[in-house]
Amino acid sequence: MRWTVLRLLTAAVQLLALSIVIFSVLYLTPGKPEQILLGTQAGTSPAALAAIREKYHLNEPLVNQYGLWLRDAAHFDFGRSIQTGQTVTSAISERLPVTIFLTAFALALVVLIAVPLGLIAGTRVGTFTDRLITLVITVGFSAPAFAVGIGALYVFGVILRWFPMYGAGDGFVDRLWHLSLPAATLALTVIAVIARQTRATALKTNDQDFMMFARVRGLSWHQVVGRYLLRNSSLPVVTSLGLVLAYFLTGTVIVEQTFALQGIASLLVSAIGTKDVPMVQCLALLAALFVLLSNLLTDMVCVILDPRLRRKAFA
Repeated sequence: MRWTVLRLLTAAVQLLALSIVIFSVLYLTPGKPEQILLGTQAGTSPAALAAIREKYHLNEPLVNQYGLWLRDAAHFDFGRSIQTGQTVTSAISERLPVTIFLTAFALALVVLIAVPLGLIAGTRVGTFTDRLITLVITVGFSAPAFAVGIGALYVFGVILRWFPMYGAGDGFVDRLWHLSLPAATLALTVIAVIARQTRATALKTNDQDFMMFARVRGLSWHQVVGRYLLRNSSLPVVTSLGLVLAYFLTGTVIVEQTFALQGIASLLVSAIGTKDVPMVQCLALLAALFVLLSNLLTDMVCVILDPRLRRKAFA
C-alpha cells in the first residue's frame, strides 16, 4: 500500500512538471496567442485583440496564466476548441473510446502472437522452426506501417471484401470487425520487436540450471515452458509491453489516418494544423498521463510477478 501511494504521488508530481513544460512551450511558440485564438475569420481590430487578451488573461505574467489554467484544469475545464467551438473535454471524450479499443486490440494481438513465437524460437534454437520464426520477425520488423495498412486495405478490403474499408463500427462485435485491420497493422512491427525480445530472454533462461532440472524430472514441454520458462522470462517482456502500451496510446497517427479513424491521434494532427492551442495543450497532457500510467502499471505487474521486487516494495 505504501509503495503504491508513493508511486502515485511520484506520478502526480511528474504530471505537474510536464504540465508546466507543455504550458511554457506553447507560450513560447512563434505567433501571438490572441491572433491564434481569434482565428482566420475574425477581425483583428485593437478592440477585438484587447477583448481576447482580457478573456484569456494574456496580459498577465506567465506564472499567473499557468495558475489560472491549472485551477480550471483541476475542475476538468480545458477551454474550448478554436477550430470547432466545442469544449475540449467533450471533443476528446468522443474520440477516446476508438483509440482505447484500437490500443487494447493491438496489445492483445501482440501478447497472443509475439510471446508464444518468442518462446518457441527460444527453446528450439538452430532448428527450422527457429529460423522460420526469425525470418518472419525480420520481415515484420522492416515493414512500414503505412505500406502494410494500404496493402491490407487493398487485399482484404477491396479484393477479398473481408473487412470494412473505413470507420470504427458500432457495438463491440461490429467495432471488433472494423478495427481488425487497423489493429493488425498497428501490431505488426511491435509483434516483431516483442517476439525478438521474448526469444532472447527465453534463450538466456533456458540455459539455467533450474530449467535442466525441470526437464530431468520428466515434465512435459508445456509444463516446463508454462511453469518455469514463461514466468522467469516475463519481467523483460512485461517491461517492453509497458513501453508498447504507451506507444500505442500516443502513436497511432499513421494507422488512424490510413483507415480514416476518428481517434485521439488524428484529432491531435488536426489541432496542430489549425494551431488549436487549447486542444493541443490538453492532448499533450493526456499523452503524458498515458505514458505515466502505463509505466506505473508495468511496475505494478513486475512487482506482482517477481517475489524479490515484492519484498523490496513492501518492506
